[in-house]
Amino acid sequence: MNPIRLLLLDDHILFREGLSRLLASEPDFEMAGNCGTSAEALEALARTPVDVVLLDFDLGEDHGSQFIGSARRAGYQGKFLMITAGMTATESSIALQLGASGVFLKHNSPGTLAKAIRLVAAGEMWLDQKVIQLMADGIHQREDSNFRALLTDREQRVLRGIFEGLTNKEIAAQLGVSEGAVKATLQQLFQKTHVRTRSQLVRIALEGSLATTRRV
Repeated sequence: MNPIRLLLLDDHILFREGLSRLLASEPDFEMAGNCGTSAEALEALARTPVDVVLLDFDLGEDHGSQFIGSARRAGYQGKFLMITAGMTATESSIALQLGASGVFLKHNSPGTLAKAIRLVAAGEMWLDQKVIQLMADGIHQREDSNFRALLTDREQRVLRGIFEGLTNKEIAAQLGVSEGAVKATLQQLFQKTHVRTRSQLVRIALEGSLATTRRV
């Protein structure tokens, strides 16, 4: 199996070098480079194949979302995983809309980061539960949210359970219905949003649009 090639972009040199050494110790990871500025990272992407770019949101005079746009315009087709001490719901949403595959908070363990990288490299999505909750709260506070118009009451409640990181069994217990009923509702949500997995459903929801014409 080919290793997952990583590029790290973070303006804090101690964190960057420490994380690079840590990730390089994983047998299925290969560090393609670590950079302190967006310009350095764009140069690295131009000369080295990279599967996943790990980048901080706050890059001093720049920020991660701007880099995503620059990298895409330069032709980079790989994945992005934000690694940050914290982002607002709006900042997280913008990063996802621009093409980030997830937001990872720095307080998590190295093992959790390795898991997140592998998921993102495989085409899945990673969102820290605190980020999901922050964004979900914003969605449910909007009176003009598309969710109210497109989803039934049960679908909204099942979706909320997914936001909270609950399993189907836990959602069923919370709603007082069978696990089979939750699975049926989840399939309805998949059909309405034209997605196939819970992570894709979360992404569509957090971006604030459940338009049935949109596909992932």
